[in-house]
Formats: sequence, C-alpha cells, structure tokens
Amino acid sequence: MNHYCLMCGTQLVTKLIEDREREICPRCGWIYYKQYKVSAGVRIEKDGSLLLVQRGIDPWKGRWYMPAGFLEINEDLEQAAAREAFEETGLKVKTLDLAGVYTYDDDPRGNGIVFIYDAEILGGEMQVTAETSQIGFFSPGDLAQMEFTGKSGSHQIGDWLKTKGVQLEVNHA
Repeated sequence: MNHYCLMCGTQLVTKLIEDREREICPRCGWIYYKQYKVSAGVRIEKDGSLLLVQRGIDPWKGRWYMPAGFLEINEDLEQAAAREAFEETGLKVKTLDLAGVYTYDDDPRGNGIVFIYDAEILGGEMQVTAETSQIGFFSPGDLAQMEFTGKSGSHQIGDWLKTKGVQLEVNHA
C-alpha cells in the first residue's frame, strides 16, 4: 500500500532512520512515525460474574470482550471508557480504579494499547447494539467455553480470573 506525505502529498519512501525502517517524504523530509491506537474500556463485575459483550461486527465477529473502544480526539480515557460501555451495552457507568493496561499487536486495524477501568453501573438498560450481538454476565466457569478477541482480550479476562483465584486457559482468535 502506498502512503503519502501529510504535508505536501508526495509519495513516501522507506529509509532506515533511527535504526528503524520508517516512511519519509523525499520532497519535504516529513517522517511518518507509526503509533499505537489508544482504547479504553470497562471491567464490570456483579455477583462474582463479569460483564462481556459479543462482537456483532468484524474484526472478531462472534468473539467476546469487555466493553471497550478507541478514544475520540476530544475525550480522556475515563470518558472514552464510559462512552464505549454505553454504546456497546446501553448501560451508564462510572469508572473507578484503573484495572490494567494492555498492548496488542494482533488487531487487523493496527497495534494498540487499551486502558481497562473497573466500573460500576449507574443506570441505563442492558441491550444489544449495532456493535454487539449478545451481552451478559458470566461466571468464571462459563468463560472456559468462550472465545475472546485476541491476545489482549484474553489477557484482560485472564487477569480478572486471577482476582477470583481461578487459573483457566482462555481462548483467543
């Protein structure tokens, strides 16, 4: 795939810069630095069960994960986590403590970093949305039969299981 300079529109070329292959504009010298996509999400527990949503869209359609998504340019991490929870579940939530930070390199949309917050439900009505096909609370025993969204999703759910004292091999795409 060809990329073009954001400053002057010239097609970028690949060169070794700072001991890494990077794309650079041969005309004006602008360098394209690849960066992580930033996401935020929530970890909600109720009666010893974890809230998960099943993706209704690609990538990972049919796989399970904690409600999460990409930050918009004008929001902070906690705002994004609460917004994504509402968009994907219909629930209004309050973020609490940071539960974990996870990187991923297996998302077809690009590599990223996701910040997961513990959260509590304030209101709303749990409902399937355009992005989800199912929503529910699942006990640690339920999770053994489920497939999760990539290594990061599996790691997040594995970390929650550890807080319950459960060691379980989780599945990912």
